Amino acid sequence: MATRAAPAARVEPGLGLRLRRRLPGVASWALVALVLVILFGPVLMLALFSFNDSSIISLPWEGFTTRWYDEAWSNGQARDAVVNSLIVASLVTVASLVLGIMAAWGLTRLRFAGRGFAAGLHGSVLVVPWLIIGVAGLIFFSQLGVALSLQTIGLMHLVVTFPLVVAIISAGLVRFSRSLEEAAIDLGASQMQMLRYVVLPQIAPSLAAAGIFAFAWSFNNFEISFFLGGFDQTFPVWVFSILRQSENLPVVNAVSTVIAVAQVIAVFGAWRLIKRLGRRSGRGDETLSDLMTGAVR
Repeated sequence: MATRAAPAARVEPGLGLRLRRRLPGVASWALVALVLVILFGPVLMLALFSFNDSSIISLPWEGFTTRWYDEAWSNGQARDAVVNSLIVASLVTVASLVLGIMAAWGLTRLRFAGRGFAAGLHGSVLVVPWLIIGVAGLIFFSQLGVALSLQTIGLMHLVVTFPLVVAIISAGLVRFSRSLEEAAIDLGASQMQMLRYVVLPQIAPSLAAAGIFAFAWSFNNFEISFFLGGFDQTFPVWVFSILRQSENLPVVNAVSTVIAVAQVIAVFGAWRLIKRLGRRSGRGDETLSDLMTGAVR
């Protein structure tokens, strides 16, 4: 009678082997933690000392207080600077998106002489330092006799944000299948209907990303705002001017903490919106079906 062979004993891996297997995962988490500390460590320290009952940035704490936030709220120059930055950044974002869509559509969908030169001209602005653009803008408006104000800041902010928006939207249009556009036109849709119901929903994540970068670039820009603001101050210029006196540093910490938290919340909300738009942008077939139904009707 044949006997069944005993199963081979399972050999447990040694401690050294288990460590070698886990080492890549541990190293990746350590790298992520290091990057997070480098990125958000200064902001966390800024927020921490904004509650310190001392005008000197040092440890140990002298006590917990919120009076710096009260002083920041009662500071009229701080409020005006933040409002000016919000107004300029909002207008620049809207203008950049509108002009960027038209420019990106022309660069990716039209064939004309000098298209490569036009695309290179847009991209060249991205590599020019903002300091040079600020000085050039100052000389330009001075020669024209235009008074420096928020309008001149907004125009030069548009100069530096517009090429970035064009690049981001162009990347979205290049990845978008043109067969859907042709199908929409064949089904009787006009150019505006095709752009509104087919193209824009598909590139909505690119539009959202371009809007985020345009707003952040304009709001946080210092070099151009410093040279072209005149008597009108934006938030970065106000911070630079008030930091000349050390006793104002806690007020800057308080205002900067509020703005940093607001920007993080806005970026997180925009990220969720991009994910939602990305899922919805996969409904190109449904959009074409709706156009087909409308054409038949």
